[in-house]
Amino acid sequence: MRVRELIQQTCASLDVYIEKGHVAKDHVHLLVSVPPNIAVSELVQRLKGRSSRLMLQEFGELKKTYWGQHLWARGYFVASTGNVTDAIIAEYIEKQGQQDLDAGEQDFSVEG
Repeated sequence: MRVRELIQQTCASLDVYIEKGHVAKDHVHLLVSVPPNIAVSELVQRLKGRSSRLMLQEFGELKKTYWGQHLWARGYFVASTGNVTDAIIAEYIEKQGQQDLDAGEQDFSVEG
């Protein structure tokens, strides 16, 4: 899946480590370790901006569907770990992946 590759490339270029992730047809879950010099808002902006631009360039049919060039929704949800452990968030993402896998989706594979 191209979106998965673009997310992995963008994170790698920013030294952001993907702990766990899942790409479904209408949303993405990521558990990431972000260096302190990168604001979360900057990371999200880069992930959404780069993936949107390249997806619209590479897949012309998306331009017809997303004629306003808004591939992603405007908002996003972010939470830092601390009160909730990384393991709990990873488990949540994994369960999301299993639900979507049952519906025919692929899990976000991270090599490393």
